[in-house]
Amino acid sequence: MKLFPSLLALALSAAALPAFADEPVDPLSFNASVVSEYRYRGISQSRLKPALQGGLDYAAPSGFYVGAWASTIKWIKDAGGDSQVEVDLYGGYKTEVAKGLTLDVGGLYYLYPSNKLKDIPGLANANTFEVYGALTFGPVTAKYSHSTTNLFGNADSKNSSYFDLTANLDLGDGMTLTPHIGHQTVKHLSVASYTDYSLTLAKDFSGVVVSGAIIGTDADKTFYVSPANGKFLGKTMLVVGLKKSF
Repeated sequence: MKLFPSLLALALSAAALPAFADEPVDPLSFNASVVSEYRYRGISQSRLKPALQGGLDYAAPSGFYVGAWASTIKWIKDAGGDSQVEVDLYGGYKTEVAKGLTLDVGGLYYLYPSNKLKDIPGLANANTFEVYGALTFGPVTAKYSHSTTNLFGNADSKNSSYFDLTANLDLGDGMTLTPHIGHQTVKHLSVASYTDYSLTLAKDFSGVVVSGAIIGTDADKTFYVSPANGKFLGKTMLVVGLKKSF
């Protein structure tokens, strides 16, 4: 039986608004978005269909942060399970460790309520926990994520890992360009391992971010196929999104 890695979402690259020293920073923020397709680590979580997403974040002045994020999905029902939503719960600590160098460490729990994949032979519970560490220098971030549970319903996949490099390039006038490359290694399941890449252009219109991203992978075309329509879930496509933060 083919196994499906799930997951978290196309990150809409929000162009940062200028901050001023005399402006109080609200530690609590909210966001809502709609995307033409939900991709996570290059793989479609919504069967190449649109998705609704939203989240909230709390960032303390000390550097500690917590948050929650959710998206509609289709991959679990397509795999024979019973969940149509993904909920991500995360927390961590972010601090400058040297001039211009920022460290970010934390944990992320991917929750798929009542997913029931463990009842299907060859699959495991889709709920997944990862710890991560990231270093940012200038516009470039290197990040490593490590699963302490089975990875997104793949049996015997504990200790899987994902490494990625991302640059957030400020083009001015509220525009950002974000190139990205990452590699997913699935423990004891080499056919599920792959490299993903993307290039995202985003424009901030006074708090509303419009984005377009070219996303693709070199994933196995027989493993990452939707049982619902037979389509390859890692194909190169343009994904557009609209995100509002408040």
